[in-house]
Amino acid sequence: MKRFALILLMPLSLAVQAAPFDQVRLDQSRLGFVSKQMAVPVEGQFRRFNAQLSFDPARPQAAQAGIEIDLASIDAGSREANEEVVGRNWFNVRQYPTARFVSSGVRPLGGDRYEVRGTLTIKGKSREVTAPFSFRPAGGQGVFEGGFALKRLDFGIGEGPWGDTGIVADEVQIKFRIVAASTRPARKP
Repeated sequence: MKRFALILLMPLSLAVQAAPFDQVRLDQSRLGFVSKQMAVPVEGQFRRFNAQLSFDPARPQAAQAGIEIDLASIDAGSREANEEVVGRNWFNVRQYPTARFVSSGVRPLGGDRYEVRGTLTIKGKSREVTAPFSFRPAGGQGVFEGGFALKRLDFGIGEGPWGDTGIVADEVQIKFRIVAASTRPARKP
């Protein structure tokens, strides 16, 4: 009976010893998107962004995250597309150079799945978003992968003639892969 109880307590003791992941490895992280132009998927990414997070697998509800994206760093697949989307009708980077996400909560979904809620602000417009993600430890680091759909017109992205969703779809899939390490030693039980 004691042996059975020890086996049940082992995962708990491992979780207690975990250290929070709080040092983002930007060189290993990626923030991308998939939009549809005339029903054809177009992949892209933002090459420069900053991210701060604190995630303890033993206490996911206490997690915090923030991301600031340099919108001028967009890679939409071609030089012409990059020049167009930083302009006034799209991101208008002269007036709105960054986009921000600030978390308001994390909820465990079971296994290695979680859900983060927070406020996304683009072009001065803020909307609540929810993004499911997975977390897995890998070689002393933690890997967070997930995504969500946003409606670009809710943020004023693609105004004027670009507001026609028959040319560029309103829904854009955002995909992220954030790699983080811990700056603190693991807690002892």
